[in-house]
Amino acid sequence: MTQINKLVEEIQNELAGKKPKVMKRNVGSVLEVKDEVVFIEGLTGISYGELLDFGQGRIGMVIDMTEELVGAIIFGEFESIKEGTQVTGKGEIFSIPVDDSYLGRVVDAVGAPLDDRPAIKSKKSAFIDSIAPGVIERRPVDTPLQTGIKAIDALIPIGRGQRELIIGDRRVGKTTIATDTILAQEGTDVICIYCAIGQRRGSTAGIVDLFEKSGAVKYTIVVSASSSDPAAMQYIAPYTATTIGEYFMNQGRHVLIIYDDLTKHAWAYRQVSLILRRPAGREAYPGDIFYLHSRLLERASQLNDKAGGGSLTALPIIETQEGDLSAYIPTNVISITDGQLVLDSDLFNAGVRPAINIGASVSRVGGAAQTKAIKQVAGKLKMDLAQYRELAAFAQFEGELDEATKKQLDRGSRMTTLMKQKKNKPYPLSHQVVLIWAGVNGYLDRLTNEEIGQFEEKYLNQMSDRHEAILSAIDKEKVLDKDVEKKLQVAVESFMNSHYPVEANKS
Repeated sequence: MTQINKLVEEIQNELAGKKPKVMKRNVGSVLEVKDEVVFIEGLTGISYGELLDFGQGRIGMVIDMTEELVGAIIFGEFESIKEGTQVTGKGEIFSIPVDDSYLGRVVDAVGAPLDDRPAIKSKKSAFIDSIAPGVIERRPVDTPLQTGIKAIDALIPIGRGQRELIIGDRRVGKTTIATDTILAQEGTDVICIYCAIGQRRGSTAGIVDLFEKSGAVKYTIVVSASSSDPAAMQYIAPYTATTIGEYFMNQGRHVLIIYDDLTKHAWAYRQVSLILRRPAGREAYPGDIFYLHSRLLERASQLNDKAGGGSLTALPIIETQEGDLSAYIPTNVISITDGQLVLDSDLFNAGVRPAINIGASVSRVGGAAQTKAIKQVAGKLKMDLAQYRELAAFAQFEGELDEATKKQLDRGSRMTTLMKQKKNKPYPLSHQVVLIWAGVNGYLDRLTNEEIGQFEEKYLNQMSDRHEAILSAIDKEKVLDKDVEKKLQVAVESFMNSHYPVEANKS
């Protein structure tokens, strides 16, 4: 008995010294499932944006709260979630791991790999819906972001930290402008993020293949939420892409992000909002759709030196119907951004590509984000094209035109042709400068419009072969000084006299 009593005493002492662990869990149950949106009852003390665990690896996020129910969206597979499924609040706001290993990767809207490579693992994480940098942390946009597209860099310049909208009807080259801008960043310090929202998987795969063949994949990240993915994934994709971009920006690096496109993002949010029974406004969009996009795009910025000096440049894409810029989403995003590139389907069908409507397009940053070299040659180009547009409108109704007007129209027509550019062929700064310089100084006046494409190819080849010093000086100094301009004049005159002599042209 003594041994038994002693054993009991030891057990009692051991139990007395241990306090039972009590775990508090926020648990509810699914009341109703509608597509990828679920209504949950029983969750108390939950936060907006908090992650929810539906079991079996299924994760959701709180997006709506009422006195009685919680509305949540599900990321990924949601068909197996039924009425009565137990839901647990994870007690954390939705965040993703962030580090340099995203470079060269293709991931989905929650950062999971789509390229059959290991998952992104990092000790660092960031909220997907962080607050945009304040005014004190920013500085004015004053550093050019070269797109490699003559018409944009010369006439509608984009700066690092700017938000420039690309807008136009379906199939007029919006995505091409975005991808060419990414290709143009090769050899620079800019990291690129392409966010595909609601695009066909085949289209996104084609863009990834383009990046791989061109070598752009090494500095590019692709975030994809395809048209076959749930609306919840399409809704969250741009926030994930922006969070990855902000990670690099906060390190003092420079980032370019493409949202292709925000029209489909708005559609996804409208679908979710209507299921949540939120009041519908114009075109059935919820009342906070403007806030949704402004909160996202405001995160693009140029930070000052105290904040690290990094930048995040945003090029959102919006699709219009029949060129209607007055629709709800286009007008919203136009008012949020720092300018817009308007693509015209009539120009596209007429063979003007990129089909940028120069008269309707604008950059509110302007020449502040333009290199001195391109600014020196672009001034006369703008004047030539403006006069051409004005005279061309009147010329339709005039029977006979004087020689000066005809000459002006011919010059404008040639300069319009010179602004054409082949797909996936971005030009370095020096090539743009020497081409536009030749045009504005009248060297193309002896050519027909049909000869300009051939001239461009031969001329740039000869400049690269025989006058590399001129091109290098422009790329390095980013200015066209008098000495370089004299050498350029000699080179152009020599080329024109050997390939397009005036005597042969007159005969």
